[in-house]
Amino acid sequence: MEDRHGRVRRRGQGELEAQVLAALGSAPGPVSAAWVRERIGGDLAYTTVVTTLTRLLAKGAARREKAGRSFAWTPAADEAGLAALRMRRVLDGESDRKAVLASFVTALSADDEQVLRGLLAELGEPHGAADDGAGAGEPEG
Repeated sequence: MEDRHGRVRRRGQGELEAQVLAALGSAPGPVSAAWVRERIGGDLAYTTVVTTLTRLLAKGAARREKAGRSFAWTPAADEAGLAALRMRRVLDGESDRKAVLASFVTALSADDEQVLRGLLAELGEPHGAADDGAGAGEPEG
């Protein structure tokens, strides 16, 4: 990759992983590292693509299955699931999770806040039933 001055530009941190995940996401099914390399383009070494795929596997962002003497690769989730994985990774790296979550929630737009409230309400209802005021696992009466 070259910049506008003709110099070779190094990819930013996470950029190659993002490109590999994008290629996996556009794949018709499980694909080889060579297939991913072709889609990304440039002059990447095959081993660089395999290393990146292996790192994504370790992070839970990609899956692999044996295909002959090699592996076939797939994304571990759709785009929304991968974004959620990145968000969880950031949260896991912080010592004060409550402060990070509070800061995140207070920065949400009103629309996003409503979506989040709705999702939390859905998750709080066992099997989609309406909340009858009784605590979880507590008998009514």
